[in-house]
Amino acid sequence: MLTATDLPEIIQGGMGAAVSSWRLAQAVSRRGQLGVVSGVALDVVLARRLQDGDPDGHSRRALSHFPNQEMAQRAVTRFFREGGRPEGTPYAPLAHLTVHPHRASMELVVLGGFVEVWLAKEGHDGLVGINCLEKIQLSTPGTLLGAMIASVDAVLMGAGVPREIPRLLNLLAADEPVHFPIDVAGADASQFTLDLDARDLVGPDLPPLTRPVFLAIISSHVLGAFLARDEVIRPDGFVVEAPPAGGHNAPPRKVVIDDNGEMVFGPRDEPDLVKIAALGLPFWVAGAAGTPAALREAKEQGAMGVQVGTAFALSVDSGLDDTIRATLIAGAKDGSLHVRTDPLASPTGFPFKVAEITGTLSDPAVYAERPRLCDLGFLRAPYLKEGGVVGYKCASEPEHMYVKKDGDIEDTVGRQCICNGLVTAVGMGQTRKDGYVERPIVTLGADGAAPRALADLYPDGWTASQVIDWLLTG
Repeated sequence: MLTATDLPEIIQGGMGAAVSSWRLAQAVSRRGQLGVVSGVALDVVLARRLQDGDPDGHSRRALSHFPNQEMAQRAVTRFFREGGRPEGTPYAPLAHLTVHPHRASMELVVLGGFVEVWLAKEGHDGLVGINCLEKIQLSTPGTLLGAMIASVDAVLMGAGVPREIPRLLNLLAADEPVHFPIDVAGADASQFTLDLDARDLVGPDLPPLTRPVFLAIISSHVLGAFLARDEVIRPDGFVVEAPPAGGHNAPPRKVVIDDNGEMVFGPRDEPDLVKIAALGLPFWVAGAAGTPAALREAKEQGAMGVQVGTAFALSVDSGLDDTIRATLIAGAKDGSLHVRTDPLASPTGFPFKVAEITGTLSDPAVYAERPRLCDLGFLRAPYLKEGGVVGYKCASEPEHMYVKKDGDIEDTVGRQCICNGLVTAVGMGQTRKDGYVERPIVTLGADGAAPRALADLYPDGWTASQVIDWLLTG
């Protein structure tokens, strides 16, 4: 059985929504390192790939290997468009996920997790992981079930305290019903659960499932110690993220906002690797760790290796839009690229790294033009309404709707639609019926050392394989 110590020294970051696509994960995995697919919004990703005509038939090929073909074909029948959508045609809307989701919604979540991992593992025997966010709880059980049906080797999770994941993986592997606790503001812990019976959902052809290795993404030894103390919630290892890491960051111990409106981290926010090593679990270092020197230093400090995001995100194998990639690389090379730690952008309330690029939601004029709406809803926060029912609100939705749900108007200031922005950054942005086309938001690590060095070595762009060569040999 695979253990955390069997994992390689380089873990590719699970970035954005389909930035860490199956193509990138497969390219890394074929080189003997841990390729990782992003587990964010995979139901939307699958549905929109099918509506775009599924070029080369990759999604349909993967679906043809799903154990319940009736379930797979329902998705194909519903979403596949031969030749793709006519230009200007909106993508079909999906129902928001809830604590009690419709069966069709849960089926699509499972299929999304399956397809992305199956394609990443196709044609080789390398290791593949999936990265999910604790903040997106409603899709977690279904996504991980689909990933496990596709024989995922590792699960990584951050953006919160992933204490329930070891138990979830154990239950899925044992073919037992899952009652996954959902955080509902105003309700008692475990009062509400998302219930999933894999056998009932997938049917009698559900194959035996193997429990993957679980790595918790943490930023402090305090959280590491909390998770490690109890075998019920103990992960198999850690990815330890320092403040320069892209995406969502853990808030600093002391909140300081500078004159540019950026959140500032200090020395006390740096993870204590000595104390983390003392916990006795394998760990990898992330956040400004994507250079040969950082890999050597991490191993000298007791780490198994490093998790690398930015260098892989900017490779030609990632799902990032080509124009956005070229802009980021050019900015990294000439020093003009700025990645800000935005304390307001994400409706989660977590700091979020935003690359400042003209024409994206980081541009105040572009942000001001976007109508506020929440039609994907992955970052909606469940809350307890009168009468004991669950409601859902997002600080990025229209202000009057958020306030009507007992939200504080101050929480809406500066919030951006991370869900639509990230999907748009990989070329699957929505076109509205009124003609408005969604704009991207781009997240990246704050340290530019890796892309600068790689741009010098490979002026015309680089592959994931070349990133690995550089990390291992300098």
